[in-house]
Amino acid sequence: MTPGAALGSAARVKTADFDFDLPEDRIALRPASPRDSAKLLVVRGAGAFEDRIVRELPGLLQPGDALVLNDTRVLPVQLSGLAGAARIGATLISRVDERRWWSFVRNARRLAPGDCVAFGAELSGEVEAKRESDGAVLWRFTCDGPLEAALERAGAMPLPPYIASRRAPDVQDAADYQTVYAAKSGSVAAPTAGLHFTPELLSALDARGVERVTLTLHVGPGTFLPVKAEDVSDHRMHAEWGEVSPDAAARLNAVRARGGRVIAVGTTSLRLLESAADERRVIHPFAAETAIFITPGHVFRGIDGLMTNFHLPKSTLFMLVSALMGVDRMRAAYAHAIDKHYRFYSYGDSSLLLP
Repeated sequence: MTPGAALGSAARVKTADFDFDLPEDRIALRPASPRDSAKLLVVRGAGAFEDRIVRELPGLLQPGDALVLNDTRVLPVQLSGLAGAARIGATLISRVDERRWWSFVRNARRLAPGDCVAFGAELSGEVEAKRESDGAVLWRFTCDGPLEAALERAGAMPLPPYIASRRAPDVQDAADYQTVYAAKSGSVAAPTAGLHFTPELLSALDARGVERVTLTLHVGPGTFLPVKAEDVSDHRMHAEWGEVSPDAAARLNAVRARGGRVIAVGTTSLRLLESAADERRVIHPFAAETAIFITPGHVFRGIDGLMTNFHLPKSTLFMLVSALMGVDRMRAAYAHAIDKHYRFYSYGDSSLLLP
């Protein structure tokens, strides 16, 4: 199957077409150390797969190419507190304003509007509302100073379900689950492809003449939601807020104009660029929510390649990489990765996809 080729009409693309067997021991519970020592599987449009490591990335790119990095910063939004004698665990999922967040809550049945919970000595929350559709709870928080600072003291990193089900977050995750270039707070999940970068790797990319352009997409919890619909076209994609600045758009268009490639670091950067690009492959400034759902048949306009981790079976992200490289090509790549003991998911190894 050629890159981007469809399995058929959208109505006939089945979620089962994106399933594969993954041994449980391939799921990484901790990242590689140092970060850029992780494995890197290079997948081109044709030819043999290349087993490399992340710190070799500069030599795999050309001077004049551009890497696009998502500079969102993950907030430690996993909170624990007491409502009377009941232990309340809250995971913040979407921000309403400076003091209010929606959250998923363990023991939510113990809470009613007006109830207050102390999440440590410096942060408390009052229940404003409960949403019937999914049971989410809306909190209004009280603290001294900015809420972000209080969360840094009271909260823990919101590890993905496939890690959190096997171990609790700890102090090390506060550093591990954050990119070295994180700048703008707002995510409840990390843009994990960027976790492999170190200051030394960034310097090597600069020396190679690879341009770095940043954008912002605040990652929501929907990135972990499984596709439950039998037909892919019936899946409802989550929305996330992102911004491509006028300067970033202009720089990326200039890269393309001089013959360079735009390589997205992570599916979050890719989805935002595809939302901002038009049919002429021009990238425009963008500041809005995007719920773009990329499946085989999508015509890519904003990117020429992708650096990304290895994704879950039947996930929207495996569908995305299959759209970029072709379903059969990605099935073969993932089979190779499993055979060669690559580590999967958020703390796992990486791939460089060059259609």
